Amino acid sequence: MITDYVDDREGWYYVAGTRVMLDSIVRSFQDGASPETIRESFPALTLEQVYGAIAFYLRNRVEVEAAMRERERAEDQFRSMHSVPADLKEKLGSSRERSLRDARD
Repeated sequence: MITDYVDDREGWYYVAGTRVMLDSIVRSFQDGASPETIRESFPALTLEQVYGAIAFYLRNRVEVEAAMRERERAEDQFRSMHSVPADLKEKLGSSRERSLRDARD
């Protein structure tokens, strides 16, 4: 499925001519964000592209949601095969906590 607003790149949907995945737009829309708010989150997109992507999703909901589930499954599989070492997780967590603490101060 290719439209003016969405490209199908080997089974993954993207906003046409960009690197923004349709999943990101759809998740924001499902969470209740307005097209204008979604546009603010993705400065590379025009408001027309956001509306077009949402229209594509609404017209092809079954296919898009199936593709999103497949992507999530693939990501889960990748994470299970490529786990982050515990000591690195701890270091990253400590660094994040310091950054948040510094930002509050």
